[in-house]
This record gives sequence, structure tokens and C-alpha cells, in this order.
Amino acid sequence: MSYLEKKSIEDVDVAGKKVLVRVDFNVPIKSGKITDDTRIVSVLPTINYLLDHGAAVILMSHWAKHKGKKTLIYTLAPIAERLSELLGRPVAFTYDCTNEKAHQAAAELKSGEVLLLENLRFYDEEEENDPEFAKELASLADIYVNDAFGTAHRAHASTEGITHFLPAVSGLLMNKEIKGMGPAVGEPNRPYVAIIGGAKVSDKIFVIKHLITKVDKLLIGGGMANTFLAAAGYDMQKSLVEEDRLDWARDFLSTDIAKEKLMLPIDLVAAISFSEDALHQVCSVDSVPAGWMALDIGPQTINSFVSVIQAAATIFWNGPLGVFEMEPFAGGTFAIARAVAASPAYSIIGGGDSVAAVHKAGVAEQISHISTGGGASLGFLGGKILPGIAALDDK
Repeated sequence: MSYLEKKSIEDVDVAGKKVLVRVDFNVPIKSGKITDDTRIVSVLPTINYLLDHGAAVILMSHWAKHKGKKTLIYTLAPIAERLSELLGRPVAFTYDCTNEKAHQAAAELKSGEVLLLENLRFYDEEEENDPEFAKELASLADIYVNDAFGTAHRAHASTEGITHFLPAVSGLLMNKEIKGMGPAVGEPNRPYVAIIGGAKVSDKIFVIKHLITKVDKLLIGGGMANTFLAAAGYDMQKSLVEEDRLDWARDFLSTDIAKEKLMLPIDLVAAISFSEDALHQVCSVDSVPAGWMALDIGPQTINSFVSVIQAAATIFWNGPLGVFEMEPFAGGTFAIARAVAASPAYSIIGGGDSVAAVHKAGVAEQISHISTGGGASLGFLGGKILPGIAALDDK
């Protein structure tokens, strides 16, 4: 049996039970206001299912990269307010996770009511997967649900440790993610094309090494392409290059499988400085102007990548191919977004920047599956067993 065949909320009786749900509410907040509530909206089906079936729902999430010390700068209170608006019912909030007030709030919660606990990142024990902390969290409820696919690649107290103390099942969003990425796992329809971008090779070495063995073509762009190009002997001038990864990149490029399947940029959009109004021009990879930096893939690269995408049957894309936040360097990312959307292939987008790019390009509705988890989707398709899924109860 596959490790992905797990019990879900539809397999257990939640009526009259307190259900503790791990969600991913790590949304952008500026000046106390949520600027993108996509991750909150994505978990509404699970919350509503539980409420409709008579459960009292206790939610927990991390937010930001903050660790340890409690501070209102990182409170989840604004999220409770927005969630209440989306649900059309009150959402209680407690400024803690495990103290007496949190226990009291959980104990008093009735069927059909919702409680949000404070930021899990206020506790070092969360990332340490401390068993006592996990046990404390578990004591709040009768059933545990993991609906935070975006954190499933981490073995934390709220994603793995807690499953040792409660019946543990998946939520509807988790099920959707597993099903949505399934066509790229095992025996995908071919040609299978992966597009990997983003700033750093170091973040994705494992995935690159795994995907090159699974795909028919691996297209690499973005800042990470600079490191490969430098390893191939091109002078990348002031472009972002990871010097400590050059040896690895050289070894990788020398393999027969990379020579057969890997495609790197053949031209670039280079700029004199890292700014939107900087002087910029298209150049081949062997003629980046002195002192300039590569910030996007060029038109010849776009054409070669698009031709591969048009012939694909399965596509996975993670990471932008340029600094798409700046209009002069967004052409490559948006062209690839449109090509993926127009392709008849089954397409999967994973990762916050890639998701933002397809939305900004106006083609999100044409993508087969948009994942809520960047690191989790990379790990999933990179062949890793995700602890947040593996720890759940088997069917």
C-alpha cells in the first residue's frame, strides 16, 4: 500500500468531537492587514465540512519565520478576524496554545464553534518536535486533522509529533493536493517536462538530482541558471552565482543524463543594476556585458523552452525564470506561464512565486493543479516521503 493512502475526515465520525486542525495560515500581512487570503480560503471546505458534521473546530498554524519569544507583531489575531468574515460566524482566539486559557477556551468550545490558537512559532518546541509539547496540543481535542500540505515536509510537533497521541487523518485540502500531484508521480504521461527556477541551486539540489531521472526534459532558468552557466565556463559578470555550488554543478553537467535532458538558457536579459529602471539588453550567455547581471531569460531561450512545453503531456513548474516582480524582467516567466496554460498537458504549479506568476499572468484558471506548498510540492515530486502525510493513520 502507498504511504499516501491515508484516512481522511470523511472516514471518521466527528459529531460531538473536538477536532484539532493543523492549517497553513502563513499568509502575507502588512500593517496588520492580510494582503492575500488564498491560503485561508483554501482550507474553508475542511472547516465547513467539520462544522456541518457537528464538530467543534480548533485551528492551529505557524506564521512567519519568527521563533520563540512571543510578540504581538507576529500574532494570528488578524487571521482570526478575516476567517470570521469568510465563515460568516465568530472565530474565538486565544493568545496562547497550551496554557490554562487555551485549555479553558478549548474545553468550553461547543459543536459548530471555531477557535484559533496563537502562532505555533512562539514555541521552540514546535520545530524541535518536542513530544511533551505535542502531547499538550493533543490534550485539547479528540481527533487531529492535518490540512496543511505546505508544512507536510516538516516533522514538527504539530505535523508529526501530535499523531502519536490522537487519531490522525487528512483534511480535504491535503487530499486535493495528493490527488492533484498524483499524475506526476509513478508513471506520468510522457513527455514529462519539469521547469525549475528561482534564485538558488542549493535550495533544490535534491529535487534536480531526482527529477532528472524521472523527466524527459528539465528546463532551468532564474538565478539558479547562472550557477550552471558559470560552471559551464561562461563569464556571468555580476550575476547571482553560488560559488560554493560550482563544483557540484560542473559534476552534474558532465553526467550523460544531464547532457541528454537538461536545457539551460542560451540568451538572457541583462541589466547594469538590480532595479526596475536599470539599463538592460538581451545578450547571449557568452556575452554578458562587463559589470552587468542576468535578470531574465531571453527570447531565444523562451522559444526553445516553449517548443518543449508544447510537446509535453505532463508539466511540473516551480520557481520563476527571472525577476518577474520588475516589469522589464518579467517576460520570460510570463511567457512560460502562458505556454504552460495553453498546453494540453496535465500541469502542476508549486511554490509561492510560481503561483503568484500564473495569477499575475492571468492564466491560473488554465492550470490543472496549483499547489499551496512550495517546499512540500518539491519534496513530494522529488520522491521524498513527507512526514506530515506519512504520520497519518492508514486507510
